Amino acid sequence: MTGRPQNDLLQRLSRPDFELLAPHLQPVELEASHILHHASDEVTAVHFPCRSTLVSFAVPVEDDREVESLLVGREGAVGIAAGRSASLAYSRIVVKLGGTLMRLPPRALEQAQQRSATLQQVFSRYADCQFAQLLQTAACNAAHSIEQRAAKWIMSAQEHVGGPEIPLTHEQLAGMLGVSRSYASRVIQMFKARRILATRRGAILILDAPALEARACRCNDWVKKHFDEVLGARHLPAADILRPHARGGD
Repeated sequence: MTGRPQNDLLQRLSRPDFELLAPHLQPVELEASHILHHASDEVTAVHFPCRSTLVSFAVPVEDDREVESLLVGREGAVGIAAGRSASLAYSRIVVKLGGTLMRLPPRALEQAQQRSATLQQVFSRYADCQFAQLLQTAACNAAHSIEQRAAKWIMSAQEHVGGPEIPLTHEQLAGMLGVSRSYASRVIQMFKARRILATRRGAILILDAPALEARACRCNDWVKKHFDEVLGARHLPAADILRPHARGGD
C-alpha cells in the first residue's frame, strides 16, 4: 500500500505506527444497507470508513424498531474493541452511506498495539471519544425534539458527503431517529415547506444550510470539540519524529 487512506484516524498515526498496520489493511467497497454485523455476532474485523462512507450502530427497542446510537465516518473506526480482545456486537452495524472502508484483522491490530505504546495510546483515546459520542447521543435522544435531531443527522451526513445532496432516503432517516417512516416524512415535508430541504429520488438536497443548522441541536459540536481535545496534536506523538519500532535484524 502506498499513501494513506482517507480516514482521519489512520491519518493521525505516526509514520512508524501506520507502517505496522499498512500491510494488513484491505480496501473494500460496500453499498448502503450492507450489514457488517448483526447483534450478538462476533466482531471479526475492524473497519475504517473513508471519505464519505458512514456506518451506523442501530440498537433494537420495542415494536421491532431500532434507534441510531452511533454514526461513524472517516473520523474513526468500527470494531476497535476487537483489537484488544474478542467481542460480540451489541447492535446491528450497517453501512449507512456506501463507499470505501479499510478492513483490518483484529489480530493484526492487537499485535501492532503490543509493539507500539503510541499506537495503543491513539486507539485508547479514540475509544474514549467513541464512548463520549454514545453518551451525547443518549442525552440528545432524551432532550431534543425530532426536528432538532433530524437537522443534526442531516448536517452530519452533509459534512461527510461534502456537498448539498445526501444519498439518504426517508426510511434511512427514520432509522436514524428511531421513528416510523411516516413520521420522518412529515419532518422532511416541514423542512421542504420552509424551503430548507428538497428531495430527489433516494436523496435529500439541502437548500438552506444556515437555516438547517439553526434548527439542529449542538450535540455534534460538543462531540467534535471532545475529539479535537482528546485526539488533538498536542495530546498525540509527533507524526515523524518517533524512534522507529524495533524489527528483527535492526
